[in-house]
Order: sequence, then structure tokens, then C-alpha cells
Amino acid sequence: MTDSTCPVCRTAEIISGKWTLLLIRDLTEESRRFCELERSLDGISPRTLSLRLRALEEHGIVERHTYPEVPPRVEYALTEKGRALVPLIEDMRRYGRRWLFEERARRGRAAVAV
Repeated sequence: MTDSTCPVCRTAEIISGKWTLLLIRDLTEESRRFCELERSLDGISPRTLSLRLRALEEHGIVERHTYPEVPPRVEYALTEKGRALVPLIEDMRRYGRRWLFEERARRGRAAVAV
């Protein structure tokens, strides 16, 4: 059970779903269409992508734009609230590069030395 008064717990609830952070990452630079997101998130099912987008919309992190064209064009973009998560993702990227890839490289060097 999470503490609903803890801001860390509440934020973790929103962004901890599988694919969620990667979806936010992929919307960082520009709006994207559903099929573009599906291609960039190799392995995500259309149903899961749809559910994640809907949940992020409900939380005000992603907005959906429908254009009156034939066939209809729908694009997804981060809201201001969603863009506020970008520094968190950038920090995670820096952490991963420094601590996770460095750790893997150290293990690889140790294996070669043995």
C-alpha cells in the first residue's frame, strides 16, 4: 500500500508502469502519432500503448490532438505537466550511463583479466 500523501509515492504510482517512462521519453522532443510510438517502443502491444496513453491523458501528462483530416490524424504530445518529468528522465539517463554501463564495463574488464 502506498502513502497517498507522499509526493514520491504518488509520482511513482503514475510513472512506474511498464513502458510509461519510455513513452514520456519518446514524446520529449515532439508530438508523435500512435504508429510512430508503437515503432519506437519495440515490443509494446497496441493495447498496452493505448492503455498507457489513456492513463497519461487522465493524469494530465499527455494530450491527444485529433486533426479533421481523412483519414483522421491523431498525435500525442506532452503537456506542461508532462514536460516537467523530462529532467527526471534525463537524471535517470545520466545515472544509467554513469553507474550501470560503467559497472558492466568493469565486470567485462574483470572477466578478461581472469
